[in-house]
Parts: sequence; structure tokens; C-alpha cells
Amino acid sequence: MTAPVLVPILGDQLTNTLASLKGMTKDDTVVLMMEVWDEATYVKHHKAKIVLIFSAMRHFAAELEADGWTVDYVRLDDPDNAGSFTGEVVRAVERHEPERVRVVEPGEWRVRAAMDEWADKLACPVEILPDDRFVCSIAEFADWADGRDHLTMEYFYREIRRKTGLLMTADGKPAGGAWNYDKENRKPPKGEMVAPERPRFEPDDTTAEVIALVEDRFGDHFGSLDNFDWPVTRDQAEKAADAFLARRLGKFGDYEDAMVHGADQLWHSLLSTSINLGLLDPLELCRRAEAAYDAGDAPLNSVEGFIRQIVGWREYIRGFYWHQMPALAEANAMGAHRPLPEFYWTGETDMRCVADCIRSTRDNAHAHHIQRLMVLGNFALIAGFDPQQVADWYLVVYADAYEWVELPNVAAMILYADGGKLATKPYAASGNYINKMSDYCGKCAYSPNVKTGEGACPFNPLYWHFMDRNRAALEKNHRIGRIYSTWDRMSDDRRAEYLDSAEAILQGLEPAREGWARSEGD
Repeated sequence: MTAPVLVPILGDQLTNTLASLKGMTKDDTVVLMMEVWDEATYVKHHKAKIVLIFSAMRHFAAELEADGWTVDYVRLDDPDNAGSFTGEVVRAVERHEPERVRVVEPGEWRVRAAMDEWADKLACPVEILPDDRFVCSIAEFADWADGRDHLTMEYFYREIRRKTGLLMTADGKPAGGAWNYDKENRKPPKGEMVAPERPRFEPDDTTAEVIALVEDRFGDHFGSLDNFDWPVTRDQAEKAADAFLARRLGKFGDYEDAMVHGADQLWHSLLSTSINLGLLDPLELCRRAEAAYDAGDAPLNSVEGFIRQIVGWREYIRGFYWHQMPALAEANAMGAHRPLPEFYWTGETDMRCVADCIRSTRDNAHAHHIQRLMVLGNFALIAGFDPQQVADWYLVVYADAYEWVELPNVAAMILYADGGKLATKPYAASGNYINKMSDYCGKCAYSPNVKTGEGACPFNPLYWHFMDRNRAALEKNHRIGRIYSTWDRMSDDRRAEYLDSAEAILQGLEPAREGWARSEGD
């Protein structure tokens, strides 16, 4: 019998057209899939995130087997589980004696570092293939970035639009005459804000088994499983995509940045979990959205905004991650060292906006991008929380978070910890922004109209505290430098009121207890 090819498939590579499967025959291939302790615990991921990945893996393995592939599936509770990708690949090589290992490159730096050592640990060659599920390869991004002082996403996005032809006219111009309709994605929540419900998927027997496993093995992890209903199969993910494109894409663009208390989805797609697992093809989704625009079924600001998030921002973030690692993981250009407070885990705060975003995060393993950026992220930025602690938190709590997409968004976009390589300015804002773009402030214990002292929205004094303590780094920034003219026109007493109010808020923050994000000793 001819020695087989061993094809390891990772938990975020659940794509039946994966590069490592292309050109292979089912008779001489063994697919290896692994639930391993190290991946579930290198940070203490949200319970729903672990359930989502393990359940999707088990369903995908069953689909492969039904299609005729030989699948060697290692469950977390298998008594001989080695606990790591490398350990399981070593064991599988001993079991199957393959002529080679053929694998698609991983999304995360630490996994690639481990994978690069396989050749020295295994008794067969190792072939690591590029992940062709992305429009832009890691090498292509490096070529684009070479020699550029600023890696501005907008210019990258235009190149991707040209490459794919998405929303391009026959003469090479962007549809509608503009590349970007971001200014038309900022309607505040006014009037009727009830969006069509997304499909919800009741756990089947496979998912129920995983839920029981996670409650047993990861009971001390953050989050709730009471309402778990994420899509865990390709069919379910397609139904979720169909529903978004048919029922919510139309208003997505208008209210992309809006926030409403207790409304956890609005017109957002909630497809990122399925895209990042590999259950949905991102380029195909973009072409379907484009088709909706061409047919007159969705407006340009919605379709362009959706496409920009996927082939613009998502592709850019992935390229930026690989271009900046490993330094990005330790970046702290703003010198922020304050510990993350306990309320990021408990949600116990009188700030209504923060409490609601954390509630949604705990219950759903999800909050939409403006909640992540301009509420939770903004507070972390202006309060000066340690970037590594903040990055750990985001990696733990969101079901769509993998380091390649989470770390650049947090360290560079949210916290400006890279010193401006990604963002052209820090996204710092006072309570006025949240008041404009949400209904949070009306019933809050604090008022955005009170700037200092009792009853003041904490975002107000913390904003000026952030600007003051980082003046040397930010004053020459052309996008925000003029803010210091406003600061300088204030009286000495007024500036002191802002700074004293901010200091009182910061002194009152209770640091998070040990063990929320990482087990003690990790």
C-alpha cells in the first residue's frame, strides 16, 4: 500500500476547497483534525468561542467523511491527546507513516513558528502552502508595503478593488464615482431602529455534546452558553448570509456606526465568525453584495461599506499583522501601563454604554465594530490600559477573534500602540461621540454634557487627560494637532479641573483579578 499524504486542517480552515486538499485523491490522503488543550487555553477563550470552533470542526469532519475522505479526528477528551498541534502531528505521523505532511499556513504567528519546526521533528517532509482563501497573499502585502512610510488602508483597498473588479466600472473607475462611502455610514439612531432578526440555530446533538464538554472542562472561562446559536456548518452559515443579504444589507450602510441599548445586532451581518472559520468564502460574499447593488436591491453606501470591511479592512489587517510581527505583540508607543479594570469582565459599571457592550460580549461573544472601537476600545485608550492586557481581553471575549485579526485591530487601531503605522490618528473621543451615535446617554448615571466633577461622563475628563499626557507624541499629528489650541485656550483652573476629575476616575478603577484572561503562571 502506498504511503498516504497527511493533511492537517486547523480549526479556522474549515473549507472544502482548502489549498492542501486541492489535487489530492481520497484514496491516498488522511485528513488530520485536532482539538487540543493548548489552543483552547493559551488565553481563556469565551466558552461560546470554544463551542463554536469545536462544534464546527466536528461537523466539518463529518462532512469530509460523508464525501469519502479519510479523517483522523482527535477529540479533546481522547485519553492520549497530546495537547498541542505539534504533539498531535507527531502522533499522527507515527500512526499513518505518511510520505509527507501537507498543510496550509496558519493564521497566527505562534502557530507558524511551531509549524516551522515540524520538519526537524517528523520522519517525513513537510509542505506548507499559502492560504489562497485571501485575495492578497502575505508576500503580496509585503511587496505593497515595501518602501512606504505609511501603510494607509485606503490605498491598499483601492488596489484590491482593481484586482478583484468589485464595484468597478468598465473604464476602471469606482462605481458611483468615489472609492469610499464611509461618510454615508454614520447615521445616528433616530426613530424606528428595529432590524429584522437574524437566523438562529438551535444546538444539535453534536453541538450539545460540545457544550457539555466545555462546561465541564472550561467552566471558569468568561461568558455564557445559555443562548448559543451561532452557525456551525456551511449550510447554516449560508442561510445566515442569505438572510443578511436579503433583509439587512439595505440599511446596513446607513446605521453601520449606530449603537442602541439592548440591540445586539441591528443591521450588522454577524458573518465574521463563519468567514474566519472558513465556512463562508469572503470574496463570494462580496460578489453577492455587488450583485444586489447591480440589481437595485441594495444601495451603494451599504454594499461598498460591506465590501470595504471584508476585502479592504480584513485583507489589510491580515497583511499588516504578518508585516509587523512579532514586534506588534509588544508594541506600546504610548507608554500605557494601567491594568485593565475588573468591570471589563463583570460589566459592573454605571457607564451605561460600557455595561451594555460588555453584557452583549458576555452573552453573545459578540459586539459590533463601533462598540468595540469607540466604547470599549476608546475607554481603554484614553484611560491608558496596558496594550497586552487589552489585547488578551479582546482575544478572549469575541467568537470571531484570532490573533491575526484581533491584535492589529487592538494594538494599532484602538490603542495606537504601534505609534501610527496603521492609524493616521488615535481614535480618542469624549462622551459627545457616544451621545451622537447611540441612545446610551439618556438614561445613564453620567451626562455627556457635564465635563468635570460629579455626574460628568468619564469619557470627558479622560479624553483631555489622554491628550495632555501624550502631547509630545500627538501635537504634530496633522489630524488632531489643532485640538491642543483648544486645550491651550482654557484657563489654568479649567485644565486642572479636567485633569483632577480624570485622576479621580483612574484612582477609582479596581484592577481585574488574576486568572480572567490567562491562568496564573501562564
